[in-house]
Amino acid sequence: MLLLSGVFAIRRVPKIGLATLALLMAGSIAGCDREKASGEQAGAGQSKLAAGQAGKDIAAFHHDVVRAHAGKPAPGALFRGPDDAPVTLADFRGRPLLVNLWATWCIPCVAEMPTLDALAAASGDAMHVVAVAQDRQGAEVVDPWFQQAGLKALQPYLDPEMNLLVAFNSALPTTILFDAEGREVWRVVGAIDWQGKEAQALLAEAGV
Repeated sequence: MLLLSGVFAIRRVPKIGLATLALLMAGSIAGCDREKASGEQAGAGQSKLAAGQAGKDIAAFHHDVVRAHAGKPAPGALFRGPDDAPVTLADFRGRPLLVNLWATWCIPCVAEMPTLDALAAASGDAMHVVAVAQDRQGAEVVDPWFQQAGLKALQPYLDPEMNLLVAFNSALPTTILFDAEGREVWRVVGAIDWQGKEAQALLAEAGV
């Protein structure tokens, strides 16, 4: 496991291929207007706007619990840790893993983030909780968002090439639970209150 602490000043502006963008745009959207958001990512100012949406009423958004992929192993897609080192989901094996795919421009994503942060703080050693930003501008917008949101437990993992979003063929936000052996249990597509009774019942399926 990586030891993660301190303030992060990573600045990456990676390129994403047209084929990858086409694949993502073809997918269904869970509460986020991706076509609108692609234009809103022009600068870091968008992260400030989205940070102000954190903690908004999650009940205003919808989600679906998907079990069709249960038992499948975690994909080997690469993303980046807060120290800029390459990471895969396999690095978290040994205990359950809850991985959240989000973006600073996605209002349902940031609305659920405080409850996900509270879950991460309460989970301790029982479960890894990892939030992986799909912003194409990477740390340029994600790091300021984290500083403004004041999260206590989550760290800014980055996937500016959207490798995980492509691997899961899903929309934003999507949160996937893996068991300790790296097998998918379920995924939640859309925003959910991670402190609510429904989420607690779902997590209990993996003994969390």
